[in-house]
Amino acid sequence: MITKTENSSFRDPSGFIFYQGGICYRQINPVYKQNYEYFLESGLYEKFIKKGFLIPHETVNTDHLPFSNGYRTIRPECIPFVSYPYEWCFTQFKNAALLTLTILKHALSHNMILKDANAYNIQFYQGQPILIDTLSFEKYQEGEPWSGYKQFCENFLGPLALMSYRDIRLSRMLREYINGIPLELVSSLLPKKTYLNFHLATHIHLHARYQKNYNEKALSANNTQTMTRKSLLGLIDSLESAIKIMCWKPRKSEWINYYSECSHVPKFLEEKIKLVTNYLDFLQPSTVWDFGANTGVFSRIASERGISTVSMDVDPSCVETNYLKVLENGEKKLLPLWVDLNNPSPGIGWENKERMALQERGPAETIFALALIHHLAISNNVPLAKIARLFSNTCQSLIIEFIPKSDSMVQKLLTSRKDIFPNYTQKEFEKEFLEFFNIVRSEKVGDSDRIIYLMKNERYV
Repeated sequence: MITKTENSSFRDPSGFIFYQGGICYRQINPVYKQNYEYFLESGLYEKFIKKGFLIPHETVNTDHLPFSNGYRTIRPECIPFVSYPYEWCFTQFKNAALLTLTILKHALSHNMILKDANAYNIQFYQGQPILIDTLSFEKYQEGEPWSGYKQFCENFLGPLALMSYRDIRLSRMLREYINGIPLELVSSLLPKKTYLNFHLATHIHLHARYQKNYNEKALSANNTQTMTRKSLLGLIDSLESAIKIMCWKPRKSEWINYYSECSHVPKFLEEKIKLVTNYLDFLQPSTVWDFGANTGVFSRIASERGISTVSMDVDPSCVETNYLKVLENGEKKLLPLWVDLNNPSPGIGWENKERMALQERGPAETIFALALIHHLAISNNVPLAKIARLFSNTCQSLIIEFIPKSDSMVQKLLTSRKDIFPNYTQKEFEKEFLEFFNIVRSEKVGDSDRIIYLMKNERYV
């Protein structure tokens, strides 16, 4: 069996993640033995599992595994899809931050502390944020400050403040600053009014000034100054208050009401849902990626059938609205993400492998590409051949919609630009996709000229 170590877990001496036979394992090194045993004996692990704060795991026999120098090996429950902070909407980010602080408070009540506050340690599972790093805890030493304070501010507080007080799109800076946005930069970008907010003035502006004027050892949370437990709890409460008051409301965008405004074709939406449902029931996949998902109308056809569904859209307002519906309905199989297919998440970090590119997290069994292709081909000048190749590398099967030039939505795109797309035709579309896919079925949507195809990737047939 091929063994593969996780590219993102090499920085922690406490242990590392590896895969064998498609199963995820975490080796715990001897250096972490004392903290791990205390973590279990304190009852903190059981408490977190009951509350859904931490990914469950089981201890496994290592006879069949390649590493023999560890103290213990555990097998965590599998996360269906790994997402990153720069792909989250505002409320996802906010809830991830609040969970981190809640975990820290509970840890202190059991005489333990989070040794770090890395946003990548949080994933979304069954509709809620969850901590996936079992080795994040260590014994609390009375009087010691929180070593994760600076990291929390740069990973959570700073990005949230920029999203809330300046522009939602600034969270994309986390693709450049993989270890968190520097507080000096955050401070310079925030509006002057944030100086009047006690919590932001303290944790961002003053914190940034200290880092600029003094070395980190002298004035960061890692300094030699003592901090009582009471003071530490006060610090946590202050961070929590700062985050709770932050808000971002989805703005009215060009596409957020797309499906509610599809009355231009009689029974359009009803017929489209029927077609997609029939195709999906025919395929019966275990995973679906919905590209250009809008607010998740079609994503929910899959997730409501118990299919693990990643619902991706370029519009942050759509993603936010989608995630709020997930919370409202208690949906466990739907993960909305903020993804631009024209510029998807790349591989970043050490050797460009520490955080995976979007395609590396596939292939999905089935991809939805509904009311999408004309945006890629016409709005972004992407040739149909390249679009077909992208999908061939990303999925095993495809439910895809072709919208001809005669359609009002395509005409809308062409009103503001010259038609330089002579190859944007149904015939050319089929030709390019047949290079990689077999067309299993194709049907018109109601009385429109739109066609929805069911295709299977030739390499998986």
